[in-house]
Amino acid sequence: MAEEAILGYLEKNEEISDSGEFASQRGLDHNEIVNVVKSLHGFRLVDAQDIKRERWVLTDEGKLYAATGSPEVQLFLAIPPGGISRDELQKKVDPSVFKIGCAQASKNKWVEIKQLVSRKVEHVEDKVKELLIRIQDGEMVEQEEIDSFKRRKLIMPQTWKGYSVRKGPNYAPKRKKAATDLTREHLQRGDWKDLDFKEYNFNAKGQPAEGGHLHPLLKMRKQLQMIFLQMGFEEMPTNNFIESSFWNFDALFQPQQHPARDSHDTFFLQAPSTTRELPEDYVERVKHVHESGGYGSRGYGYDWKRDEANKNLLRTHTTAVSSRMLYALAQKPFAPKKYFSIDRVFRNEAVDRTHLAEFHQIEGLICDRGLTLGDLIGVLYDFFSRLGMSKLRFKPAYNPYTEPSMEIFSYHEGFRKWVEIGNSGMFRPEMLLPMGLPEDVRVIAWGLSLERPTMILYGIDNIRDLFGHKVDLDLIKRNPICRIGID
Repeated sequence: MAEEAILGYLEKNEEISDSGEFASQRGLDHNEIVNVVKSLHGFRLVDAQDIKRERWVLTDEGKLYAATGSPEVQLFLAIPPGGISRDELQKKVDPSVFKIGCAQASKNKWVEIKQLVSRKVEHVEDKVKELLIRIQDGEMVEQEEIDSFKRRKLIMPQTWKGYSVRKGPNYAPKRKKAATDLTREHLQRGDWKDLDFKEYNFNAKGQPAEGGHLHPLLKMRKQLQMIFLQMGFEEMPTNNFIESSFWNFDALFQPQQHPARDSHDTFFLQAPSTTRELPEDYVERVKHVHESGGYGSRGYGYDWKRDEANKNLLRTHTTAVSSRMLYALAQKPFAPKKYFSIDRVFRNEAVDRTHLAEFHQIEGLICDRGLTLGDLIGVLYDFFSRLGMSKLRFKPAYNPYTEPSMEIFSYHEGFRKWVEIGNSGMFRPEMLLPMGLPEDVRVIAWGLSLERPTMILYGIDNIRDLFGHKVDLDLIKRNPICRIGID
């Protein structure tokens, strides 16, 4: 009805000067008129100009006084001709009426307030109520009265918005709905010839494509892969999460009574519980070095059990892959190699804000003749400087399969302290020589977690917010590409 009224009026008249008056004369809701004008203006059927007017409207308190009378008049009418005590009067009227009424009635010199409250005039007029009703009806009142009501917070300003409306370049007495699609029915009926089609806006942006988003760990992993490849490393195959105790522990010269082999620290498999594929000649050499030593070592001096070595488990470190790769390397004429891996490992740990039962390990190793601890330190400086960690310190440590061993610390500018970032060392002869590697070959290696640097770079303080079933998918969508290697 509003659209018909507007277009019909403009067919015979030049302009609707005021949308408010137009709505009032035709008994239409002004908000409906405004919405229709906006729509018609968008399609250029009409041209609309804004109209703004300031007017005064009653507050909730002002509406109450317009309906029931001002407090001063209510108080005056509650006083009998002979007067009344303050306490009795206070009980007779509302507390807010008593407080405001006493002040205004005294100001107007209508009453005398002592122990006995009495009238000073016989009759009063409620001009406040009368003026508030006039303001409510949109009538003009004196500025002095406006100022008084503003101070009493009985009125407040309100901006009224409307339009003046003229015919637009696409004006028509009736809007014809533009078709958005050419359908099969249009073609069959032949009415497509008479249709007005909506113009395409080729500059409009389409719906954002719902593509995949890389997890922060994957972004960090990609950056680390590029660093290793730039340094000439070759990636090791790490697609075997299930490993035998032999490759995970025994081949690394880790004794069978070591606490890490306990079920409280390692996940052992029930089916298949054991492996049947181990290189027997190598197994014998590993057994001998565990029991009796060799290559300058006394060994551990215990009865090595094949059943323990056969047990299957979820690998506790990717160094198990390194042991396989070094053994395979020893079966060929020796050639120097640089290997790295980044993949998942599993440990039976209590879950908290910094630990999970599964996480990612980054491992790098270099196998060559005559390597020394100095080579290891130099490679570590090169590697970690590419990660943006140029301040390094090293602390002697113990690992069953490396000697010497070093923990790696870096100065964290945000924490303003040295934090441990990895472990490193040179693989022991008891591990390398049973594989068949030449005696002058040395292997330097280091490792760190993927989660810790990722948490630091992305400002995440709980590992469960980064990895696992509690990860917020919006986190993956919001986080930008990880930039590392910048001091």
